Amino acid sequence: MTQPTDGFLRWKALDQWLAVHGDIWRPAPFASPEPAWAARYPEMADFLMALDDEAVARFESNSMALVNELARWLPDLAVRDDLVDLPSLGGEPHPLPETRAVDMPGRKREQAGAFASAIRPLKYPVLDWCCGKGHLARTLAPFARSALEGYEWNPELVADGNALAEHYGDPVRLHTQDVLDKDLIWPVRRHGVALHACGDLHRRLIVGAAQRRWPRVSLSPCCFHLTASTDYRPLSLQAKEWSSNAGLSRQDIRLAVRETVTAPARVRRQTGLNQVWRLGFDGLQRQVRGVNDYLPVPPHPPALNHQGFEAFCRWAAAKKQIELPADLDFSRWLAFGEQRQRQVRRHELLRHLFRRPLEVWMVLDYVLYLEEQGYDVRLGTFCDRKLTPRNLLLDAIVASD
Repeated sequence: MTQPTDGFLRWKALDQWLAVHGDIWRPAPFASPEPAWAARYPEMADFLMALDDEAVARFESNSMALVNELARWLPDLAVRDDLVDLPSLGGEPHPLPETRAVDMPGRKREQAGAFASAIRPLKYPVLDWCCGKGHLARTLAPFARSALEGYEWNPELVADGNALAEHYGDPVRLHTQDVLDKDLIWPVRRHGVALHACGDLHRRLIVGAAQRRWPRVSLSPCCFHLTASTDYRPLSLQAKEWSSNAGLSRQDIRLAVRETVTAPARVRRQTGLNQVWRLGFDGLQRQVRGVNDYLPVPPHPPALNHQGFEAFCRWAAAKKQIELPADLDFSRWLAFGEQRQRQVRRHELLRHLFRRPLEVWMVLDYVLYLEEQGYDVRLGTFCDRKLTPRNLLLDAIVASD
């Protein structure tokens, strides 16, 4: 290959670092009660399991403190923050005024405002990709030189968005369009923008825009695992040739987006209870079936939340065609689920140190692909992680423009 770019060198360093630690971050604690790393690093496993809930919460919000603790056993963790450090591309946010942000959650309003600030000035006609009600397009409208368009597959959202734009006099027009349609007619010379388009949706924008030589693409990718492919497939020729992380599954790459902004206390309690039930059922089904493998169970009806653990187990067993013994001690398995939840939370502390590196590694592949197609690319953050953990911004401009 030609002289390696800074983007390739960073991608390669992350690629090797992730590969070296694959046995730590690839097994999902929810499905793997006895990960190989726990036997390989028994003192580290004991350290994690000895943490009280207060310490766990502290490390969940301070990854660097955890890195400093675990570097005793994993010295390579010390380079983690350098590998994922990126510049801030944001400036003074320019959100829609609250009086005009109808149907727009406050956090989304702030995210769109920060995104808009990071990609100004706008030179080309803007197309809001997977636009919903066009909130991003309306946020960008005051800074655009011409009318803006948006593509959204849901006709109800399109109708609502167009009504909002008309009501407030915004030069925005949304169109009902499935962007994954193989017969999609691509307009010429657009600035494609996408705030948190998922998986194949943002990949279609990257590849399609590059093939049609759109002058600029600005996006914040999300939900990399939402793809029709059964495994991770790099876009760039360099990643395809040099990657040491072949064969990653959708479940593997889902780790990159498992961080969320803190939910309301009621939601956290219900999520925690559901996790206990599912882990309790997992232990139960392994014993009943005589098979020590995780068995995925679909989302349960909300009504079951009020019926207790036994009702959940009977529902899950019916779904998986498992016959439960008549003398089953459900209280035993509920206690088992509580113990496993404690273990999962502590094992996730370690695994989640690899979330951001995995995310940056995948987005750097997009950078390399666009560079291969003749774009100059900026990669950085457009807002603080407290506003959204999905705060990466990829901004690509055709090199000749």
